[in-house]
Amino acid sequence: MAQLADTLELVDIYVMGKHFRVPQGLTIQAALEYSGYNLIRGVGCRSGFCGACATVYCFQGDPQLRYALACQKAVEPDMYLTQIPFFPATSALYSMDDLKPVEGENTLLKLYSDMLTCFGCNNCTKSCPQDLEVMEFMSAAIRGDYEKVYESSFDCLMCGLCAARCPQGLRPYVMATAARRLRGAHLAPKSRHNLDRVREIQEGKFDADLDRLKNLSKDELRKLYDEREIEPAR
Repeated sequence: MAQLADTLELVDIYVMGKHFRVPQGLTIQAALEYSGYNLIRGVGCRSGFCGACATVYCFQGDPQLRYALACQKAVEPDMYLTQIPFFPATSALYSMDDLKPVEGENTLLKLYSDMLTCFGCNNCTKSCPQDLEVMEFMSAAIRGDYEKVYESSFDCLMCGLCAARCPQGLRPYVMATAARRLRGAHLAPKSRHNLDRVREIQEGKFDADLDRLKNLSKDELRKLYDEREIEPAR
């Protein structure tokens, strides 16, 4: 490792206050592992899709806190950082049978009445590593515009950083999840293809094929998989 370090341009970083020198260009996640940390929590897909590696950082001499996903953000000189592998934001309890749009009522406000305390500081938007307009879909939720919440929050990774920044203790990401579920279950157009396939399954159209597959050996299944017409094995 020392020989490798001699050939690389190194930058100074501080993890929980402890000093390390790591190769320039590494992501925060890779830099933590280079520094000897065995990441068990706060690590998931490593590709910016799961939201598990929420990270808070600042720079030496600059107290402003910044927010990112550790698998996406590259280390910079004199970066002070720590991860938030889990943010303890509670979620309302509900069943999908109860989570239904009601004419003249805002179902989301019944679940998250504290949304009305939002005073538009926009800290949630500033903290989002996906650059989502979080305050925009919060406002839409207060209006009961489920479609707008769905559109604006679709790329939310559930990292929790918006809740970390909210001075009112609001949880935009869990509220948006409820809105997307409500929209998907009760307001989105139903897929005719999926409905037809469910009906065919219930009628037993595929029973014989499934029984045949269950009786194949592992090698026979592998051969069938490798020779399939769609998405051929590489």
